[in-house]
Amino acid sequence: MSKHLSRRSFVAKSLAASAALTWPFRRLAFGAMKSPIPVGLELYSVREALKADLEGTVRGVAQMGYACVEFYSPYYDWTDAQTREMRKLLDDLKIHCYSTHNGAASFAAENIEKTRDRNQILGCKYVVLAWSDPKTNPDGWKALADQLNTAAEKLEPAGLRVGYHNHDAEWKAVEGKRPMDILAASTKPSIMLQLDVGTCLAAGADPVVWIRANPGRIHSIHCKDWSRDPAVGYKTLFGEGIADWKGIFQAAESVGGVEYYLVEQEGSRFSEMDTAKRCLDAFRTVHGGM
Repeated sequence: MSKHLSRRSFVAKSLAASAALTWPFRRLAFGAMKSPIPVGLELYSVREALKADLEGTVRGVAQMGYACVEFYSPYYDWTDAQTREMRKLLDDLKIHCYSTHNGAASFAAENIEKTRDRNQILGCKYVVLAWSDPKTNPDGWKALADQLNTAAEKLEPAGLRVGYHNHDAEWKAVEGKRPMDILAASTKPSIMLQLDVGTCLAAGADPVVWIRANPGRIHSIHCKDWSRDPAVGYKTLFGEGIADWKGIFQAAESVGGVEYYLVEQEGSRFSEMDTAKRCLDAFRTVHGGM
């Protein structure tokens, strides 16, 4: 398997129908659970280690105790053989890849079949659009919603669902409307609204309010913290920023429909792998103490 994969720039009719497609994770009342929901790592968090040693890094992440991983856009350039080899590694390690992060090209008509095939091999459920250039008017965001709906129509027959991952621009009003509200209202209920907590906070939005306003659609969350200190920002470790993680977890597990969490880190004062381990330990402490 190639160990030098460079990162590309990235970057249902009703909720009942959407729920029919829900991943079979164990669901309990919030107060009764002790983290039965898988906790994974968005592998952009260890991007330099991944470039140097793809297989070794995935092994190291599994050994830390992460239950799943989310590959980002370089996975798309793997050969079929490389993709199958990675699936075998995941199976051997007893971890999962429930979703991938993708650039817009992966959703283009000429590429959608390749996207489908790659994600099926990896055993994914969600194919997430990880980034979209900010639009200057509501119509631009509605057009993006149409693109997501079209992709969903092509992928859902294969058992794959589409997701959208926010950055800070989606929370900043355009002609009086927040893009995230436009996307939520204009996409099929089956389309996951993958919440990035850090960018939501940085834009001044409230992740708990957002989750409760969109029940059953927050199937995964990027657990990235944020500090008001401009010298730190997204480089703050999980639990050291301003995020109300207990409130977020409670909303996600009581109404949001969360199926798995993903730690994401954009760097810190520690090495990538050390950062990933520290964040997992902190996650377990915060969530387990609820």
